[in-house]
Amino acid sequence: MEDGITARRSGGAPSHERHFYANNRAFGRFGMRIFDPMVMPQPHWHGHVEANFAVDFEMDYDVDGQPLTLPPNRLVLFWAGIPHQLTHVRKLPGGPHKLCNIYLPLDGFLMMHHIAGLQVSLLGGGMVVLPDTLCSAMQVRRWYDDYRSGDFERAEVIKMELNALFRRAALDGLTYLRLPGHHVSADRSLSSAHIHHVIAMVRHVLENLEKPLRNADITAVTGLHENYALSLFSRVMRVPLKQFMIRMRLMRARALLVESSMAIASVVEVSGFSSISQFYAQFKEGYGLTPAAVRAQYLRVDRG
Repeated sequence: MEDGITARRSGGAPSHERHFYANNRAFGRFGMRIFDPMVMPQPHWHGHVEANFAVDFEMDYDVDGQPLTLPPNRLVLFWAGIPHQLTHVRKLPGGPHKLCNIYLPLDGFLMMHHIAGLQVSLLGGGMVVLPDTLCSAMQVRRWYDDYRSGDFERAEVIKMELNALFRRAALDGLTYLRLPGHHVSADRSLSSAHIHHVIAMVRHVLENLEKPLRNADITAVTGLHENYALSLFSRVMRVPLKQFMIRMRLMRARALLVESSMAIASVVEVSGFSSISQFYAQFKEGYGLTPAAVRAQYLRVDRG
């Protein structure tokens, strides 16, 4: 099996990270690609917030039945959990005519700081285009080169820079190609108010991961009946609330393991697991490796 070091050198993701994102289509792992744009034969969906940057061409999308035109040389953001399809490409004179796609895992996107408005908008079906002054083809290429380097730290910096970019975009107000409040996937009964409730539950989970959390505690922030709020969460996030909580705790634990020297017992406590045995079992199931093995991979890289 390819280990974490080999994966980083070859430009891929560490094996444990691929394992983590392989088991649930509602979540996808972080990635980037630059390629020749191609018309898609049919709509699809996946568990990312997707960013598109079309170098010197326009493209037509069908987003849940609504036709849209994405402008050239602008970073466009949308939740890929909504069925979408690239239907037509119009190349401008000159240029390489390449499409860059950035794939942010939905769970990781929801952990980004100080972009609540953008999070609500995208989960509500909005499509946002950023000013050309904030992101260029050169910036996208720099990110791609960092991603292809396979270096863990460079990949983390990309995510931090994207978070900062989103925060800066929000300062002057977001520009929409598709307004939020549209349907979420094929569920016509969901509104922007429902999305706000789901984001409130997500934020409560993230802000209180280290505490014992019951469903009733989390759903209480919505003011809705517990069972209805749980159903709403599953419909929007495509995963039950309990499973989402476990994933967030595992993500925090993994970050602490690779970014700090904190004792594993302390990692367990800070991440909100009720016991070390529970933590080990869920971590091994989620990542396919023990916590010590994941930490050892990154220690070997640092010492190398």
